[in-house]
Amino acid sequence: MILTNIKSLFGIREENKLLRGNELSTLPSIENAYLKIKDGKISAYGDMDSLTVDSNDEIYDVKGQSILPAFCDSHTHIVFAGSRESEFVDKIKGLSYAEIAAKGGGILNSAKKLAKTSEDELYEQAMKRVMEVMHLGTGALEIKSGYGLTVEAELKMLRVVKRIKESVDIPIKSTFLGAHAFPVEYKENKEAYLKIVTEEMLPAVAEENLADYIDVFCETGFFDQEMSEKVLNAGAKYGLKGKIHANQLNNSGGVQLGIKTNALSVDHLETLGKEEIELLGSHDIISTLLPSAAFFLRMQYPPARELINAGAAVALATDYNPGSSPSGNIPLLIALSCIQMKMTPEEAINAATLNGAFAMESEKEVGSITRGKRANLVLTKEIPSLAYLPYAFGSQSIDKVMINGSWI
Repeated sequence: MILTNIKSLFGIREENKLLRGNELSTLPSIENAYLKIKDGKISAYGDMDSLTVDSNDEIYDVKGQSILPAFCDSHTHIVFAGSRESEFVDKIKGLSYAEIAAKGGGILNSAKKLAKTSEDELYEQAMKRVMEVMHLGTGALEIKSGYGLTVEAELKMLRVVKRIKESVDIPIKSTFLGAHAFPVEYKENKEAYLKIVTEEMLPAVAEENLADYIDVFCETGFFDQEMSEKVLNAGAKYGLKGKIHANQLNNSGGVQLGIKTNALSVDHLETLGKEEIELLGSHDIISTLLPSAAFFLRMQYPPARELINAGAAVALATDYNPGSSPSGNIPLLIALSCIQMKMTPEEAINAATLNGAFAMESEKEVGSITRGKRANLVLTKEIPSLAYLPYAFGSQSIDKVMINGSWI
């Protein structure tokens, strides 16, 4: 297939590298372009004047619409049982995240629902969400467990992720997050639950080969820095690279721990000091920002501008989950990033495509317009410029989505 008469073909990369600091501000493009696809992968591209066509080529004229690489969502909790809109109302009435958690809401609420939900039902619910975000332009996903909090329930979640991997042909990475919260019965004996995570859950997860990564909620009132390090070190023994929920509610030491343990990414980062920003700017670790969670919880946004100016490798992800970010809409996420975090459209799109791919180690398959990568593409409607996408934040500017060379 050859896509022709593309107004702007964005995200062209000959070199496949993680973007840091000012590199995020450049989104290479070709105007009046074509894109060739063979066997579901990008095979060639260029300007229309240089296009040569064979008799057996299938031509698809996009008539002046633009193309982007599909989005890469490197932090989601898309497998969950039911919604939590009652807590949404509690937040409106003034209860804090911590207060809702203290009365049995939050993660524990989702854990109760998940325990009562069969694997088949959990899979059906999750697949609806996966298909929804794919139609919104997402072409790669990371999915975490963490709403089980028992051995069997955590395994149930990860088995659902495995089924999703087998059902949709996009890169999907699975992350074990047993250290997400403490079940009520372990609130006064946190070490006992930590032992279950590291000595019962992890071996069972590894035996079934259900996870690509391990994650921990390193936060005041949840897993402190010392406990979090134990979780990550235990995961490393099974070959699971670390990710960390870091510095969301407090400056909890998650950034320093991520660097110490060679974690792939530290995610959230709403609460950073000057020291943490400088560290993230001078180390290889990826700073994954989740502005839709800050939006939904009415929290301060991560300091994206300061991180980029410090030279950090910034990625964007949705944090799709039932409690703090019930949305997998990356076009909206990009708009929030521009409006609320002062990222430029180019920075936000790079962070949600190529850097998002690096944040789940799928950069060899997706994240840019590069020969040999999957033809996972977003076809916009006819728009005047790239900046129109976040500017018109309430408009549906995506016309079609292509996965592996086929429109979905």
